[in-house]
Order: sequence, then structure tokens, then C-alpha cells
Amino acid sequence: MRFMVIVKANADSEAGVMPSQDLLTRMGHYNEELVKAGVLLAADGLHPTSRGARVRFTGNRRDVIDGPFSETKELIAGFWMIQVRSLAEAIEWVKRVPMEDSEIEIRQVFEAEDFGVEFTPEAREQEERIRAHLTAKH
Repeated sequence: MRFMVIVKANADSEAGVMPSQDLLTRMGHYNEELVKAGVLLAADGLHPTSRGARVRFTGNRRDVIDGPFSETKELIAGFWMIQVRSLAEAIEWVKRVPMEDSEIEIRQVFEAEDFGVEFTPEAREQEERIRAHLTAKH
């Protein structure tokens, strides 16, 4: 099972305050543990929303909203993509994140089999081609 582990933004991350050297060191060690365990698929931090934008879809209309965005509790500051056997295992890994005063959300990623018969053989083949292409690029 794949899970996206979402680090929620806070006032510091939205202000562009960079993590301390100590936190960067501890996070590096934590990420190495994930790699050694074979569960880490990807991980990155995100710039503040002041450097981003949103696109709102209303029918055929597309509205671009420039950051910053005011409600920090719903914003994302970074993420990990991990592959583990269960939500319980994902939770155990997240409990080890060396952060303080943060909130992290864990969400399972959909797999092809989750979509049922609506995910046609043609759509499966297309998905496999896309994944093969992405794997080849890396």
C-alpha cells in the first residue's frame, strides 16, 4: 500500500522560515531510515504559498488565484510517499518524524484495483505505459 504523508503548513513554513540545522540533520537521519527500510518512494518540502498559485475550476472557467493563501491549517508544507503494508505501519513511521509543533496527515493512495470495472483494460494499459515512462525517466 502506498501512502502520502502530508506535513501541514504553519505560520513559520508560510513565512518562509527555513528549518534549523539540527532539524535538517534529524530529518536526514529519519529519511535515511525510511530508505534503509525500503519504504520511501519520494519526499520533498514545498515553498510557501506566496510563491504559488491555485487554479479554480467552475464549469469551463479557469480562475487563477495567486498566493499567499490565508488559512494555513489547510495548506501543505511538504510530503513523503511511502510504501508499507498497512495504515498502522504508516502511522508507526510517522510517529518517528523528528518534528515538534506540527500536524501530519496520512492518506492512502488509490491503486488500479480500487477503481473496479470502471477502470477498463484500455485505461489499465494506458496507466501501465505512463508508469513505465516515469520509471524510465528516473
